[in-house]
Amino acid sequence: MLKNGCKINEKEEDAKKFAQRRRKLEIQIERIREQLETQILKGRDLTATKWLETIVVATHNVPTNESEAKSWQDSLLRQSSKVPFPVVYESNEDMTWFKNQFRRICVKFNGLSEHSFQVYCDSRHLHWFQRFLEDQQIKKNSKNQHSSSLFTLRSGRIVWQEEEGKGDPWNVNRLTLYCSVDTRLWTTEGTNQVREEKAEKIAKIITNTKAKGKINEEQQAHIKRQNSTLDTINNPFPRPTKPLYKGQSHILLGISLGLEKPATLAVVDGTIGQVITYRSIKQLLGDNYKLLNRQRQQKHSLSHQRQIAQTLAAPNHFGESELGEYIDRLLAKEIIAIAQTYSAGSIVLPNLDNMREQVQSEVQAKAEQKSDLIEVQKKYAKQYRVSVHQWSYSRLMANIHSSAVKAGIVIEESKQPIRGSPQEKAKELAIAAYHSRKIN
Repeated sequence: MLKNGCKINEKEEDAKKFAQRRRKLEIQIERIREQLETQILKGRDLTATKWLETIVVATHNVPTNESEAKSWQDSLLRQSSKVPFPVVYESNEDMTWFKNQFRRICVKFNGLSEHSFQVYCDSRHLHWFQRFLEDQQIKKNSKNQHSSSLFTLRSGRIVWQEEEGKGDPWNVNRLTLYCSVDTRLWTTEGTNQVREEKAEKIAKIITNTKAKGKINEEQQAHIKRQNSTLDTINNPFPRPTKPLYKGQSHILLGISLGLEKPATLAVVDGTIGQVITYRSIKQLLGDNYKLLNRQRQQKHSLSHQRQIAQTLAAPNHFGESELGEYIDRLLAKEIIAIAQTYSAGSIVLPNLDNMREQVQSEVQAKAEQKSDLIEVQKKYAKQYRVSVHQWSYSRLMANIHSSAVKAGIVIEESKQPIRGSPQEKAKELAIAAYHSRKIN
């Protein structure tokens, strides 16, 4: 009887443990389900359904607290988009390129294979699409003896752009394709650079996997795929040749950022710490300098419109024009041209971590020049901020970085000094970067 009782108790214990494990598993499944539900794209409210629902609720009910009232107001003031979210294709093989019967370049997308789209572009971009088509045809004709990791095209994104007009939205609005490319893969020399980087990365993956000791079937299959990729990337695509840019390592081009003068340039010889040449924002933009004042006037006008709309509790989402980004591209183009002229080995950009402190220092210095009285300084500082506006420094640096990569110029970072003129800051920035090389 005692033995039977022990057996019964053991069965009860096992049943309890099983029930506990089952409950834990159910909780984990529920959490995973909740996570997946939150990750699913809900899509944009193209028919303004949420806005209408909020109108009905706000009309027939009184908000229980300030938070609920604020959420209703935000929902009613939010302008609904009339076009769906963009669709991103992260793999270059998610897009299939071909020519139709009219010899026009077309593209198909995975998930939309029943539809094909003709490419319409100007002559400046046509050669890119021709390259996308050539890369895929070469890989197909060689029976996959070439690797898609060396395709010039890296990823794509299709976006609906809103247009004015009447009719069905798919006829009024325009479908645009944005392509991400690696410009190094345009030439033989650049392709060799990329190939060497990828080969080194693959070799490290294989070595690290083998170093783990006993390898299971999945890891063996992974090593086999990596070796296959290594073989195909050593079979290069035919590319035109173009000598790589070779600058002098001791010549650095420093760029200081500021509030009144968004960018100031200094070309420095690091070995002797001497400045070869300076360029102010006015010299960098040349005849386009007037665009800077126009962009500041636009920002001031938009700021004023937002303030009025907020006072009236009206929609205040006023989109800015692309003038600021156009100015950034002009600056980046001129900076790269100057770097090439003086054979600069690198471009030194400031670290943005202390940019707020930089701007505050510049404003305070301007205010102190205006008057010794604290109240007058505060008033002038406020007026100065409104009249000048802060530039999108991260956007400017992104444009410079992108242009430098295309040109094959190295980018370095250094901390920008707080005090000094824009020219002095640019000079010290470059010298600090040169000395940090020796320390590292």
